[in-house]
Amino acid sequence: MQGVLIEKPYKFVPPLTQTWPGQMALKLGVHKWLLKSDPGVVECEVRNADRLKESVAAGHGVMLTPNHPRTSDPMVMCHVIVKTGIPFYTMASWHLFNQNARTTFAIRMMGAFSINREGLDKASVDYAVTALQEAERPLLIFPEGTTSHTNDQLMALMDGPSFIARTAAKRRKKKNGGKVVVHPVGIRYLFQGDLKNACEGVLAEIEHKLTWRPQPEKPLVDRIVKIGDALLRLKELQYGVLPDHSLTLKQRQNALVDRLLHPLEEEWVGGHSDAGIALRIKSLRMKIFPELSRKTLSAGEQKRRWRQLEDTYLAQQIDCYPEQYLTEHPSVDRILETVEKFEEDLNDRRRVHGNLKVIVDIDEAIEVSGVRDRAAQSDALMDQIRERLEAKMAELQNESKMYVEH
Repeated sequence: MQGVLIEKPYKFVPPLTQTWPGQMALKLGVHKWLLKSDPGVVECEVRNADRLKESVAAGHGVMLTPNHPRTSDPMVMCHVIVKTGIPFYTMASWHLFNQNARTTFAIRMMGAFSINREGLDKASVDYAVTALQEAERPLLIFPEGTTSHTNDQLMALMDGPSFIARTAAKRRKKKNGGKVVVHPVGIRYLFQGDLKNACEGVLAEIEHKLTWRPQPEKPLVDRIVKIGDALLRLKELQYGVLPDHSLTLKQRQNALVDRLLHPLEEEWVGGHSDAGIALRIKSLRMKIFPELSRKTLSAGEQKRRWRQLEDTYLAQQIDCYPEQYLTEHPSVDRILETVEKFEEDLNDRRRVHGNLKVIVDIDEAIEVSGVRDRAAQSDALMDQIRERLEAKMAELQNESKMYVEH
């Protein structure tokens, strides 16, 4: 599960508030070196930076809410800091602070503070609200809560950013009449290398694992779809889901996800949930994981719970393959994303293909009200953020080249 769950008690990690170490690192181009190493970003273009500058100059509490297609997105946002001269605070998953002392220091130096995604984290939420209320720096939060691995598809958004923004807006209004605003941010990666060459090694390796002869002569999209179908069928067999050729891909995915999550929901949350998959997984992990982190369980129970957590991780992986993602729009970038995802899901790693350009486009500000309409079926602020992000992503999608088979 790529080390996203840390088997020790959570402890809030604050950022380093001095700005000069981070500014020095950015002047030296550390972020450029890291992005070139992984995922292979060689060029970055920041658009509409003046929108952020104007909000900060007006004294607003500012929240930035980008889409989250790759794990490198927080480092990509360092280009915005360089462009504007405005440092951020960033809410980051606690597992990132548990890799090594050098990484922990580096991300704290860049303004990151921890959030416990597997539990309630009052300290982190309070820190985020205070940062917005005092408007010392903009606050960066990825509202999807986890990496989507899809540049053209937005996952379900968490409600946390809305709660933080509204609470800060309410406090600012009461204290000094200042505003809180949200800037949605579109992040778009564009692959500028040789797509077929980049995909061939990965696909041949997977075909070997499936005991197939590699098929480089097949059309690339057909080959990828065939491999994806085989990988899904293997998981259906593993978990006893009977094949039904009348089902669409999405229906097959939902059936497998339900087979994974329903037994866990019966045990841990009192029954099946109609919430989105991301929220279902979060609810389960909040129940299953805390005792594991406290190391109070028997060896057998620890092993059982880790297997359950692996099932939630598999459900999350399945949810990251949108239906008809390739066939409806076979762009270079969608194809590369899918192949990278195959490799990462199978091996917990992926090779770096390089030749990536990234665009960061800052949208106009959304003013935040301190009051939520409790009678509404959904959160109006999160609805606005989603609409803006989807519109920005659709606009940036037009810059991705369509793949043409030669």
